[in-house]
Amino acid sequence: MNKRPVETIMGIVVLAVAAFFAYFAYNVSDLQVVKGYNVTAKFLKVGGLTVGSDVRINGIKVGTVIGQSLDDTDYTAEVKMSLSSDIKLPVDSVASIVSDGLVGDKYIKFEPGHKTEYLKDGDVVKNTKDFKALEDMVGEIIFMVTDDGTNQQ
Repeated sequence: MNKRPVETIMGIVVLAVAAFFAYFAYNVSDLQVVKGYNVTAKFLKVGGLTVGSDVRINGIKVGTVIGQSLDDTDYTAEVKMSLSSDIKLPVDSVASIVSDGLVGDKYIKFEPGHKTEYLKDGDVVKNTKDFKALEDMVGEIIFMVTDDGTNQQ
């Protein structure tokens, strides 16, 4: 095996460029976990939300989903989030699970409240809205259209 040093050097250059692109893609894709304070929210269904999903306010990432579990007393889904320490959310804020388009990723959207008391590390978000799947919304529309009002009491 009589290898030329030029081939070895070119191989090293190709590997270095690939490593640079991987590092660049990781930083640009914003996959890092946001460090800050942790809060928990309870939902009846999470609809495909995963650990690592974004937590956003007005479309801007302010946190990351860091855990999910099932509450064994009432069987609700508990979602644990890490929120940026420079974001102060009022305790009456609303957390809802939404989708990024029809088939996009799921994320948690916060709608800030108006109280002067703020969420702190370990708090539970009281106001939540569950994920509504496309099938659920279509079913509601069909029910509204086909209901003629005769079944009301």
